[in-house]
Order: sequence, then structure tokens, then C-alpha cells
Amino acid sequence: MIDSSTSSRVDLTDVDLFMEGRHHHVFSQLRANTPIYRNHAADGSAFWAITRYEDVLWAYREHTLFSSSRGAILGGSYRSDEDSAGGKMLVAMDLPRHRLLKQQLHRAFSTRVVDQVGKQVRILIDQAVERALAAGGCDFATDIATELPAGALMVLLGISHDQAHELIDLTRRMVGFRDETFVDVGGDERLRLAWLQAEIFEFFVDIVDQRRKNRQEDFVSTLLDAQINGRPLTDEEIFYNCMNLAVGGNETSSYTACSGLQALIEHPEELDRIQKDESLLGSAIEEILRWSSTNTYVQRVALRDIVRNGAEIKKGDSVTLWNISANRDDGQFESPHVFDVARTPNRHLSYGAGVHRCIGAPIAQTELSYIFRRIISTGRSFTLASAPRRLRSNFIMGTTHMPVEVI
Repeated sequence: MIDSSTSSRVDLTDVDLFMEGRHHHVFSQLRANTPIYRNHAADGSAFWAITRYEDVLWAYREHTLFSSSRGAILGGSYRSDEDSAGGKMLVAMDLPRHRLLKQQLHRAFSTRVVDQVGKQVRILIDQAVERALAAGGCDFATDIATELPAGALMVLLGISHDQAHELIDLTRRMVGFRDETFVDVGGDERLRLAWLQAEIFEFFVDIVDQRRKNRQEDFVSTLLDAQINGRPLTDEEIFYNCMNLAVGGNETSSYTACSGLQALIEHPEELDRIQKDESLLGSAIEEILRWSSTNTYVQRVALRDIVRNGAEIKKGDSVTLWNISANRDDGQFESPHVFDVARTPNRHLSYGAGVHRCIGAPIAQTELSYIFRRIISTGRSFTLASAPRRLRSNFIMGTTHMPVEVI
């Protein structure tokens, strides 16, 4: 049922909905009344928002109906312009090209690589936690959580710890292009976003040049060796996929770790359950992923006219799949607004689904499993020293600062 009254008062491009925590109520209303909702933004542009679990999963799997070529993220002004990365970056590729590239990239995420990442992450997290214990606290978001992507980048790209954090800073600025914590928010958003993207490309120039001369067992070398239909990737494709790795890997695990720790602090009875029964850690990680829904949505574009649940989607329309809503759908999850570390089954969509399911999911699982195992093993209590500061975004549910005390 299309509820015109709801349509006239809800705008999912309004970042304040997410900053103020009102989004769960809004999505609950949309799922109940307008599960496929036509969102009209303040600038006059529009897109469809799919909010129910069954519909989001359907859209993920219907790759013949929906294209990824417009990019996963709504544009800086939420207009329906074609994405410059369309057809070049894995996340913005359609079949069969997507499958051909993904098959070759899988070796950069092999079990051996995941194990190496795990070892590097353990070293960095152990050091960071020990510093926090000695100091009696820290800013968890910047002092501990960022060591997760740092360890992964060191292994995947063959770079130093300092270089990894330099790249994390760059991707934080790009993802947080509306957040004054990271950037000057004045001026044209699109120009700012283009400039921040160019900075990330510049970071990879020397690394790509070095790998051309001397291959290593890393992600960049895999891109350089990759071929699609007998043709090597262009420089543009290589740089876009380097950025895809950096942004995708940097934001999800560290921000999910922050959200997960906050959930455990705010639900001490659930933390107590894990401490008494460590076999619950696996299901706890899945619940943290569902609860956090760090990547709130992905964008698709309709390849033909589609009618579903009363919504008439036209060919070329922008369509967004809201993971954050699907993961709180009471049609799929019992008591979805309850944080339950023993929840099972828990088929959340935080990694997406179908052919575009996150290729780095095994690495994220390894990172999150270790950081929470390490925190729990301290036997100490982590408490919030002050209110966490949220990332200003409707795409990434992130935490930019999270001061904690260790008791």
C-alpha cells in the first residue's frame, strides 16, 4: 500500500534522522505502510527505498532486474547521474564482468591471507588494548578500533603501519565528506568528494608503480595480473578497485566494533552471558553485525519497468536497498529491537546478499571475533566516559569518537 501522507513527510536523505536515532521508527512505519517507498529529496530528485527484509533480499538476488553500474552510494546531491566507477569497480559492476573479476580477486582473500590478517590484527589489537588498560581508558574509536583495518591493509597491500593509518585517514575523509570532524563542510559537496577521491588515488600511485616492477602476493599485484576476456585491467579500473578495497575494508569493521562495544556496554546482561559462556561469541558477532548495520543501504538502478507491492518502478529509476531496515524487520527477526547475543537463526544482510555479497566478509569476521575476544579476556569493565560522537552520514553508521574508561 502506498501511503501518500508518509511520502510527503519522510526524506531518507535527511542525515538528522540517523544522527538523532529516529530512523528505526521511520523504517518501522515504512515497512508497515509503504514497504517500497518513493523518496523525494529536498533538491527535487527522487529514488525508491526498499525496506522489508523479503523485498531487500529479493532485490539483491534479482541481478537481471537491477544494475549496480550507478554505484552503491547515492550521489553527493542525490541525483541520478551515472557513476564514473560504473563497470570499472567491483561493487559497481554487473554480470558477467563482475563474476569474472571477482573470481580472480578471490585469491587475494584466500584462507591463507585471512590467517595472515588475523595474526597482524592480533598484534595490533593486543598492543592497543594494553595501552588502554595501562592508561585506564582511551578513545576506542580512534585508538583501538582503527587497528582492525590497519592490520588488514598491512597484509592485503603489503604496506607499513604508518601507511595503513594514512590510508584510513584518507578514506575517513571521503566517507565523512559531510562531517566537520574530517573536512571543511563549506563549498560544493561534489567537488569536495571528487577531491577526496583523488587523494586516495594519489596514495596508490607509488604502490601500483612498485608492484608493476616487482610483483608481490598482495591485492594490487592481483589486480595487475587480472584479465577480463583476455584483456588486462586499465589503470582506471586498478585505482578504482584499490579504492573499493580501502573504503570497504576500513569503514565496516572498525565502525561495527564501536557499535558492538557500545551495545555490550548498554546491555551488560548480554556481556555477562558471553563471559560465562564463550561459545556465544560467534552468535554475538552476528548479532553485533545485525544490530550495527554499518552499511545502511546500497543503490541499484532498475533495468526495466517493475511492479512490486503496489510500487511502479520505471526503467532507469534509482532504487535503494536498506539493510538497516531489513535487519530490524519483525517479519524476519523475533523481537528485532532486542539485542540478543544468542540470537539464532540470524540471517542478517549486513554483508549484502547474492553475487554482490561482500568479498571481504571472512576478514571482517576474523577482525571482529578477535577484538571482542580480547576485550572480554581482560576481565575488566569498559564504560562510556562520555557520549559517543556519530559520523554525519546516512550511508555509514559510524562512530568518530568514543571515549571509554577501563575499570
